[in-house]
Amino acid sequence: MTRMRMLLCAAVLAVVASPAMAADDILDAIDQGRKAYQSGDMATARQSLDLASQLIGQKNAEGFAALLPPALAGWKADEVQTQSMGQLGLGASVASRSYENAKGDRVEVQITGDSALLMQFVTMLNNPAIAGAMGKIVRIGSQRAIQTREGDVNMVVANKFLVTVNGSADAASKMAYAQAIDVAKLSKM
Repeated sequence: MTRMRMLLCAAVLAVVASPAMAADDILDAIDQGRKAYQSGDMATARQSLDLASQLIGQKNAEGFAALLPPALAGWKADEVQTQSMGQLGLGASVASRSYENAKGDRVEVQITGDSALLMQFVTMLNNPAIAGAMGKIVRIGSQRAIQTREGDVNMVVANKFLVTVNGSADAASKMAYAQAIDVAKLSKM
């Protein structure tokens, strides 16, 4: 078994060991992967563990969805969209929701996690010189965020999640939606 595969198995087992994350379909996929590995069927073992990883990503995206804010006064919210893509940490779990006001202005809030690529953004945000070149550094609660010239807001929470607020609405509306996210709950996920 390659080192990367062993790390993936350990990560999957660590997440599944948590009662809040346990689910029969995830446990079944892990068990099928273990049995296939023990019998020497590496292709099936890999497929089963990839499936378990994908199911965990979907479950994480559903958790993010619960933290998307409701529509603010004067706005209506679309249904929450979730997706999980990729494997071995190179993909992402994503939850997003769009909002629209009577004038037709739109805001989209997106929470992304489970991605090794997120660390590139964390590095940029944590370097004030680079962050300042990307836009205005603002505070959302206790979090540092970047607000672009267009008013879009990007923030990293707990060095694990990227929150993006963008759309055609004005900067104040985008900031209001960024501030409506329960950052404390997100950071505990």
